[in-house]
Amino acid sequence: MISDVVDYFQSLQQSICAEFERVDGLAVFSVEVIKPPNGGMSRPRVLADGQHIEKAAVQFTHSIGAALPPAATERNPHLAGLPFQATAISLIVHPQNPHVPITHMNLRFFFVEAEEPFWYFGGGYDLTPCYPVKEDAIDWHKTARDAVGEHYQAFKETCDDYFYLPHRNETRGVGGIFFDDWSEGGFEASFDLAKAVGDSFLPAYVPIFQRRKEQAFTEAQRDFQLYRRGRYAEFNLAIDRGTKYGLQSGRRVESVLASLPPLVKWIYNYKAEPGSPEAELPDYYLKPQNWLTE
Repeated sequence: MISDVVDYFQSLQQSICAEFERVDGLAVFSVEVIKPPNGGMSRPRVLADGQHIEKAAVQFTHSIGAALPPAATERNPHLAGLPFQATAISLIVHPQNPHVPITHMNLRFFFVEAEEPFWYFGGGYDLTPCYPVKEDAIDWHKTARDAVGEHYQAFKETCDDYFYLPHRNETRGVGGIFFDDWSEGGFEASFDLAKAVGDSFLPAYVPIFQRRKEQAFTEAQRDFQLYRRGRYAEFNLAIDRGTKYGLQSGRRVESVLASLPPLVKWIYNYKAEPGSPEAELPDYYLKPQNWLTE
């Protein structure tokens, strides 16, 4: 069961890295293979200082452990203390150009070895623009809807709820799709859904990246990008369950925190000029809404 998921996640990692190298046109991903003593394998890959990508991390892991970490059992406390296997792919892209959105995607599969084996899939993707374009948000959500079909609305709402900074009263971006603890329809149907999400990520993101990567920007817009990256760091460090899981499971800290941006600013008491694109971002785009009106 898990070997098929491991094979798919590794293949997906390879295809995503190859495509990001192509659209960047300069930098290449590092390659490491880490084999922990208790079995499994992780393969972190990071691209840095590219022509269009300032940093991208595409991580694959296959973990084997005696007990799930607390971040994985807080919603399923009956699984605490049981041996498990887990495999995941997780990625983040921090573009050079402020007009290209940040993006994130992850997929994961947990398998708990019990008298009655317990397993589930989870994951999704979201888009975090600094200078959003409505057309991009619509295209992003159309691709997500086409990938997951009837599940789109529920997954969209879950994404809006999860990728939310309560201390800022704003969503992380314009959302996407996200699901947890998924085993509906049995293993094959659930695996097909996970593959539909993974296979749709590049078609959802790359056209937006290509449209915006050459767009001219000012130093002030670059400063605003660095300021907004602070929100991304806040979410990853204070809220994200994946970060907590990685730290609690004893994974290498460099790999767990590879999703953090390379440069960031926190500006005290920042105030955007009323009516500016910088003000429009939280006032309009960082609120849950229906991006598909047809």
